[in-house]
Amino acid sequence: MANHKSALKRIRNSETKRLRNRYQFRTTRNAIKKLKGSTDKKEAEKLFPEVTSMIDKLAKNNVIHDNKADRLKSQIARHVATL
Repeated sequence: MANHKSALKRIRNSETKRLRNRYQFRTTRNAIKKLKGSTDKKEAEKLFPEVTSMIDKLAKNNVIHDNKADRLKSQIARHVATL
């Protein structure tokens, strides 16, 4: 157990950030699955900028690595192009 006030605050902040990161990452993963599962080109093209933006925000906040973000964007771009 923490002995300092600052350590207790750090524990509270860390838990809050962890939950927020989990929520944002889960939401983004669901959006990616929806886009990859899409067979309609118009719907996929509509979703593409939204999903790309979500991925960029995760990378900017260090929830995911920059290379992973680039890889995910490349995969979904390829999927939309092949529809």
